[in-house]
Amino acid sequence: MTKVLVLYYSSYGHIEQMADAVAEGARSAGAEVEIRRVAETAPQAVIEAAHFKTDTAHPLIESPDALANYDAIIVGAPTRFGRMPSQMASFWDTTGGLWFTGKLIGKVGGAFTSTASQHGGQETTLFSIITNLLHHGMTIVGLDYGFQDQMGVDKIRGGSPYGATTIAGGDGSRQPGEEELAGARYQGKRIAETAAKLSA
Repeated sequence: MTKVLVLYYSSYGHIEQMADAVAEGARSAGAEVEIRRVAETAPQAVIEAAHFKTDTAHPLIESPDALANYDAIIVGAPTRFGRMPSQMASFWDTTGGLWFTGKLIGKVGGAFTSTASQHGGQETTLFSIITNLLHHGMTIVGLDYGFQDQMGVDKIRGGSPYGATTIAGGDGSRQPGEEELAGARYQGKRIAETAAKLSA
């Protein structure tokens, strides 16, 4: 059975919801899926002042070495100034040993994100994640246009050929819409299917 890891960081719960949807999609393709999060590194005073969501059902990733146990790794993180936040970047900065030994070469990867606004850096954030995966030799699967609900301008909606996205609003009050969650499920399914084909 194909093993898929959904690895995420979420400040307010938007990415956590997207991670659950990505995992649901991967499971629909018959994959064994685990959801893990990276550690919060912001100071406690910032966490409290910004009202970060700290309750979650998902455990922390055990260590960078755990990444080698999966056929596919799907990474989700919100945008911080048009790139992935330091919490996720710090985790990938500890994967040098995996890079040196080539442990992730040939695995399948993908990315998903959220921003406050429609022009808040979704695609640059996705590329900041994807760049790390490519340096590890991974094969990238985005949100292809087989998922047509990412098209259209009739309402606010996330979605990008580089990965599933959602828009949170400046105050974080907008929750992921059904099309955005469907896009996350679609991408999770496509990544699991691709990983199954490559590992067969």
